Amino acid sequence: MLESFFPILILFLLATITPAVMLILPKILAKRESDPVKDAPYECGIPAEGDARERFPIKFYLIAILFLLFDIEAVFLYPWAVIYRKLGVFGLVEMVVFIVILLIGYLYVIKKGALRWQ
Repeated sequence: MLESFFPILILFLLATITPAVMLILPKILAKRESDPVKDAPYECGIPAEGDARERFPIKFYLIAILFLLFDIEAVFLYPWAVIYRKLGVFGLVEMVVFIVILLIGYLYVIKKGALRWQ
């Protein structure tokens, strides 16, 4: 019974030891010098303007959520394409229904003006 769990034990040990080594090793090997440039929030060379907690319009978040929604739904097309021949006409009809539902959602978003950038 031990030999069946031995690979799992090895994997658990590697998964525990690797992050521990990655966290401890830099503390041992790295220099500990403070530098005002490195302590700055951004090292791009351009001084920060304004407050970091500036409010963004809700439009940014709405477009991000819509992108994720349609992107995740588009991911469902890949498994269908892989087994398309096994599904036959039934799979084709189901995917057409799925795409029509996506199209209705997309047309609704366009009609509401959610993708109009002003």
